[in-house]
Amino acid sequence: MGSITVAAWIAQAAFWLLLIYGWACDELHAIGIGVFLGLWIAARFGLPLVPYGPGLFSTAVAILDIALVFLIFKGDVPLT
Repeated sequence: MGSITVAAWIAQAAFWLLLIYGWACDELHAIGIGVFLGLWIAARFGLPLVPYGPGLFSTAVAILDIALVFLIFKGDVPLT
């Protein structure tokens, strides 16, 4: 198992955890969750139809993670 696979798993786990956290903390409402789930579904089932698309799924999920962090935490998460 390579580092790319581990990064894809981390991105998937972060996506689902951020959706749950955003809903639990009342930062994401039903429409917001629906939009992010719709984008995830579009990437999951639409990218395999595009040349070189299946390899971009983990990248698309990582971009969704970044957008969720900005929406939930109102900016970037400080590391210190």
